[in-house]
Amino acid sequence: MPEDGHMRTDVHLLSMAHPGDVSALDALIRSGAICAARIVAVIGKTEGNGGVNDFTRAYFTQSLMHLLARHLGDEPARLAARIPCILSGGTEGVLSPHYVVFCRDQATGDDDGEGGALALGLAFSEATPTERIGRASHARQVADAVRAAMRDAGIERTSDVHFVQVKTPCITVARAEEARARGVEPVTGDPNRAMAYARAAGALGVALALGEIDDDVLSDAALLRDMHLHSDRASVSSGVEIAGNEVIVLGNSPRCNGPYRIAHRPMRDALDIHAVVDVLAELGLQASPQIDGASLQRIAGVFVKCEPQRQGRVRASRHTMLDDTDINAQRHVRGAVGGLVAGVIGDGRIFVSGGAEHQGPDGGGLVAVIANTARDD
Repeated sequence: MPEDGHMRTDVHLLSMAHPGDVSALDALIRSGAICAARIVAVIGKTEGNGGVNDFTRAYFTQSLMHLLARHLGDEPARLAARIPCILSGGTEGVLSPHYVVFCRDQATGDDDGEGGALALGLAFSEATPTERIGRASHARQVADAVRAAMRDAGIERTSDVHFVQVKTPCITVARAEEARARGVEPVTGDPNRAMAYARAAGALGVALALGEIDDDVLSDAALLRDMHLHSDRASVSSGVEIAGNEVIVLGNSPRCNGPYRIAHRPMRDALDIHAVVDVLAELGLQASPQIDGASLQRIAGVFVKCEPQRQGRVRASRHTMLDDTDINAQRHVRGAVGGLVAGVIGDGRIFVSGGAEHQGPDGGGLVAVIANTARDD
């Protein structure tokens, strides 16, 4: 963010017909509704399995970067190095494949009053060596990137941060073997377990940067074990398509103006519908029990993290998500929580990501909403 002046962040919620479909964005660029040069980040859901071999994420990213390259006259690889495209696979149940495009530009005028408006900041870390992925040193690397993204957003107070989306690299079999050939051991050789460790490191890195935990409690032993340590504002995905950490910080800043604001709530469990209703109310949107059509038009993005409770309970009742050998537990919980949130919102275009290790309370997660709060009068 420039030292002087204000910034404005605009948000566009777009649907996709398949994992490589960027036609909606292409149409908006061609019509002049979006300036391709102002696009700074994309967050989305693709219809893959969300696992190590979910290549729908890379397919969409490739399609996006080639589209932007045509409009900007730049190389796709150069664009991918500066425009984070953070995707979560898995659109179970009523969830709908979609992507949220963030545009940022200098703005004129004073701030929008107390609390300001939506602010966005970006940061990329150096490549994370395989042997550091999923360990405390990885978390500290993410924390440094979160702090850099806050500075980029013009957010000075950690309390003004409402959502931090992180994409971390993961450990494939090939990466694990390469590390062993160098004489170092990865945290695990199981790619699926490695994704959980990577997400855990990302989440505790966010918690460290935002002051939700102290550095002296962060250790290798804490990851995936001490579940009391968590961030209420972290959303972390892990994938094979990157080598370093990509961070998008979203909050509200008096140094920004525009019609959009963001709010969040931790979800204490998979049935916490009150958290969804409360976060909407903070943005002036009333759900009784579902928001009306006019309110839905104000919503520019909904972001949710969720995780099956590790003791196999949802409140007082037993759940079987962790015992199902046919359907992965993360697919169960994405479908369940996605249905709950979509029922309140009235739209399936919701970013619902499983794998919420250290992201919200155990068995819970978080919900964040971006909405246009400009008054009609």
